[in-house]
This record gives sequence, structure tokens and C-alpha cells, in this order.
Amino acid sequence: MPPPADIVKVAIEWPGANAQLIEMDQVCVHLKYYRCDIKNGTILRLAISPARAARQLLERIQSHGIDARLEALKELAKLSADPTFATEFINMEGIGTLARLVESGTHLNFLSLSFGEMLAFTLTAFLELMDHGIVSWDLISLSFIKQIAGYVNQPMVDVSILQRSLAILESMVLNSHSLYHRVAQESTVGQLIGHLQVSNQEIQTYAIALINALFLKAPEDRRQEMASTLAQKHLRSIILNHVIRGNRPIKAEMAHQLYVLQVLTFNLLEERMMTKMDPNDQSQRDIIFELRRIAFDGESDLTGTEKRKAMYTKDYKMLGFTNHVNPAMDFTQTPPGMLALDNMLYLARVHQDTYIRIVLENSSREDKHECPFGRCAIELTRMLCEILQVGELPNEGCNDYHPMFFTHDRAWEEFFCVCIQLLNKTWKEMRATAEDFNKVMQVVREQITRALAMKPSSIDQLKNKLRGLNYSEILRLRQSERMSQDDFQSPPIIELRERIQPEILELIKQQRLNRLCEGSCFRKLGNRRRQEKFWFCRLSLNHKVLHYGDLDESPQGEVPFELLSDKIPISDIKSVLTGKDCPHMKEKSALKQNKEVLELAFSVLYDPDETLNFVAPNKYEYCIWTDGLCALLGREMGSDLTRSDLDTLMSMEMKLRLLDLENITIPEAPPPVPKEPSSYNFTYNYS
Repeated sequence: MPPPADIVKVAIEWPGANAQLIEMDQVCVHLKYYRCDIKNGTILRLAISPARAARQLLERIQSHGIDARLEALKELAKLSADPTFATEFINMEGIGTLARLVESGTHLNFLSLSFGEMLAFTLTAFLELMDHGIVSWDLISLSFIKQIAGYVNQPMVDVSILQRSLAILESMVLNSHSLYHRVAQESTVGQLIGHLQVSNQEIQTYAIALINALFLKAPEDRRQEMASTLAQKHLRSIILNHVIRGNRPIKAEMAHQLYVLQVLTFNLLEERMMTKMDPNDQSQRDIIFELRRIAFDGESDLTGTEKRKAMYTKDYKMLGFTNHVNPAMDFTQTPPGMLALDNMLYLARVHQDTYIRIVLENSSREDKHECPFGRCAIELTRMLCEILQVGELPNEGCNDYHPMFFTHDRAWEEFFCVCIQLLNKTWKEMRATAEDFNKVMQVVREQITRALAMKPSSIDQLKNKLRGLNYSEILRLRQSERMSQDDFQSPPIIELRERIQPEILELIKQQRLNRLCEGSCFRKLGNRRRQEKFWFCRLSLNHKVLHYGDLDESPQGEVPFELLSDKIPISDIKSVLTGKDCPHMKEKSALKQNKEVLELAFSVLYDPDETLNFVAPNKYEYCIWTDGLCALLGREMGSDLTRSDLDTLMSMEMKLRLLDLENITIPEAPPPVPKEPSSYNFTYNYS
């Protein structure tokens, strides 16, 4: 006789004991817990409730035994990442208890080894608990800040304590306006520079992250002071020699912090970029007079008669200004505003020979082929501001820093000087006229972006890269890329493409599913720090179940299914949500609302109204997973990667199939069917 349908066999696991197989009545479970779909073979793991665990840990932390307190703090550091446990612990005034432990300096009564371990676990737990956003950072006391800053400023302190102390100060600055001044007073950029000279890249990363936070959140009255600090040659050379050119490869988080520092440094140009020139300001007009004097005169006599004014007008035309009578009007548009004039003056003063050569060389050309220096310099400055995103906030997850900008005290100005020479050279290679101005600027933009993508390590290396990207090379690259993406439009070719496309899409689908079977590691949202939390997800080999689970660290390869404790049947999945529609993107948080994170977020909605939330590590993984999940649900794969793969594979397949027809013209329409013969009585006599 078969067992009743409501009776299921499950395994019960208890810490420290072997699993036991028991029979369970589902009806009783449903009545008591309202929701539970327990199936045969389910493994139930019994654990202490979060509230009880929090209460027990709090009691052990306040005990007098050193070993008991150390073990309790160690366990607390692990459990604090769990939101449910964190809520219970915080409701029991756990944050205050940890803060008092740090403020009182109780750890100093213990042996140095115990002190280091206990303090490290205390700070780890404190940081994890605060990262949940349940308690406001504004409640932190001044004595706590002083104690944490003291660990940062001490010459000899344990690495783990220093890491967590730097991370706590960074969070204070980023999450509380009121704490900024207190942290800035206790830990200055000058004190943090010493941490950049160590060999430990983790410490260097934390230190740069705190410097970035101090600058990012600096009020207007302190912004200029911070700007001068960032511009110091001492700080730049330390970052260049000890971080960028260090013995160890740059990790992703360090690359992100260098990118943030680069963006913040370039954002110092925003004020000049958005400042219009005042045509009535004599000091500003004197700069234009100096540009003219360096190019055409050997003296700086700024007074003159009507004859001299006429000469000035002629000179301003030769300098390439749009407004020959009053060139100050050329700088009234923002961007680039006064920043363009600053760049031109730097070129004229520092690279005087280059400046004079460019101006005189163009003034001696035929009018239709002269390159207007003034107009080009203004437009080039605007272009460079767009390429380097001057005035925009750093993007979360972006690691696009350029080492060459850390090699020179005036990197922006030197970059402009290299690019204006490139523009002049490209103008000559294209034999351009005034009507070709926009075309030349498009080519120059492409030359610059291609050179930057090669990550030159110095300004000189940038010059070498640009030398190889002359106008002929750009044309060759464009032609090559166009040929690789060539799409024939004749009806026979279109018909052939339509026949091939389903095969290619099936090939892409299988690749996506195979990639999901390999699995991917994802970062838990909200833990932006170097001590990141990870989880892994992969599709079963029969494509019927998603397996996932938490990991202590990022894996190096595939994670066995046995280590992934949770699973979702594909048949239970209702839909796949992306971007702003994801539940974890609707929460109010500056990090989660960031455009970069939004573009990488997706969620799986499954029965009963549950969601599994993802933030892909990069755009490639995002496309792979959204495509794969859509394929599992029988829906169209619509990612950018699918379109790109489809175009590439279709182009390759078409070229292979048409290889024998090379240099043969394919007719637009099939040849006409010949008329029927008058009779079918035709034979051939072999005899």
C-alpha cells in the first residue's frame, strides 16, 4: 500500500550530529508555518534562531574570559553579514557594546596577540553591522572616531586592524556629512600618504579609497585645499612609483580607486570649463594679447594706434579665432569656457617653439587649407573634456584609469599639447579645408580614443601610439572593420541569411546554456569593500535546476554542485527582470541607483513570489546570464552580446558559403525559367 500523499521523508541535520531520516506530515507543517512546500528527500538543517544567537553572543562578548570573548567576537564577525541576525543584534544595543569595547581600550589589557585578534574581529563585526544601513553613522561618538583614527595614524599597527580602521573611516566620510570634519581633522591626507609607500596593496587600496572619500565629500570651502593637496608632486610620485609601478599587478579594486582619483583630479578643471570669458575683463584680454605677442611680436607693447588695432585684427585672423575683432567672444561658450584659453596659454609659454610653428605654418598656407589654431584649440578642449568625462561623478565598478596621467604634474595640459599637434598633422594629411572641420575632428577623436585604449604608460608612449594612428591607418582600420561587418543586401543573400539564422541562433543558445552550466561568481550588493562577500550560481547539466550558494572567497574555477546548498527548479521560474524593474534596484541607495550597477542588475522571479537577485561582475556576464535564462524560458535572446555574436557568426558563415562565388556577380533575381520546348521528342543516338 503506497504511503499517504501528505507524508514525506526528509533528513534532519543538527550541528555536531549525524543526519536522521524521519517521516513528516505536510498538513501539520502547513497549518503551523502557513507556507512550506516540503518534498521527499529534502534536507532540513536545524539552527539556533537569530535572536537567540544574538543574545548568546552578546553575553559571551561581555564575559571576563579572554578565550570566550575572542571566540564570541570571531563568530560575531562571521554572522554579522546576515541581515536577519544583524537586525536582532543591533536591536539588543550590540553596536553600542562594540563601540564601547573600542573606546575603552579594554583590549590593551590583554596580550598583544589576543589584542590584535580581538580588535580585528570587533572592527570587522562593527563594519559589517553598519553596512546594513540599519543604524545611522551620525550616532558614532567623537571618542570612537579618535580611537579608530589613532590606529590609522600609529606607525606600527596590525595589518588587519589598519585595513578595517581605514574602511570604517571611509564609510563615515561617505555616509555622514557631520562626521566629515571630525574624520578630516583626525586623519589628514598627509598622514595617509605613508600608507601608500608600503608593499601591501590592500593597505594602499584602503588608503587611496579614504583619500578619494575625503576629496569627494569635501565642502566647497575645503575643496580648493584638497585640490592643492592632490596636485602635489609628492603624492603623485608616490602613487606612480609605489602603486602603479609597484612589483605586484594592479587588482580590480585598486584600479577602481585609481580611476576615481583620476576622475576627481580632472574634475578640478570643471570650474574653469564652465567659466565664460568676460570680454570687458582686462586681465583676461591680456592673455589673448600675450598669445598674439608670442606668435608675432618680440615685445609686449599693448598700447597702439588704429593702425596697430588693424594689425591685431589681422593677427587674430591668422591665429584662427572665429571673431577677428574681439576674440574674447570665442570663449563665451561653456564648455570649454576659459579652460580652452588656459590650454592655449600653456602651449604658448611652455612649448613656445611648437606653438609658433603651428601658428606660422598655417598662416603661410593657402587660405582654403589653413588650420584655424584658435577654433581647433577650443573644439579640441571640448572634445577632451567629453572623452575624459570632466565634471562627471565616478562610475561604480569602472576601472578605466590611465597610468600616463600620473606621470606628469601638468598631465592635462601636456595631453592637450600632444593632441593639438596631432590635430594639425591630421589636418595636413587630410588636406582639409574649413568645410572639413567637423570631419577632421571626428578623425582626431577616433585617433585619441584608440590610443587611450592601448593604455600608454607615459606621455611619450602616447606620442608613439598616435604616430602609428595616422589618417591612412584610420582609413585602413575603418575599411577592415567595415569589411568584417559587411552585410549584402541582394535578395538571394537575404534569403540565404534567413535560412542560416535559426542555425546560428541555436548555436548561440547552446553556448549560453553551456556557460550557465559552468556557473559564475557574483558579488553581494552593498559590500563594495575589499573584503567582499561572494555567491555562486550554476545551471544543472540537465538544464532543469539552478543551484546557488554563498562562498567565503571568489573561486578559481567551477564550484561543485555539492557546495551549493540552494536550488530553484527552472519550471518554477516565472520571468526574468532587468535594470530598474529588479526588486533590489528599487531600494533607496546611492550605490544601487548608480547607472553602472543598474545596467548589470537582473532578477529571477519564481514561485511562490520569490526573487533571486543578481548583479553581474561585468556586461559580458550580464548578457550571458540574461540570454541563458531567456533561452530556458523559451523567450528571445535580446542582449547586445547576442546581436554581436549573431552578426559575427552570420558574417563568417556567409563568407564561407560564398567563397566559391568570389568575383562573381550575384544577380538581383533568379534567372528566368526558359520557355517549354515545342515538343519533348528529342533523343540522342549513341550508335
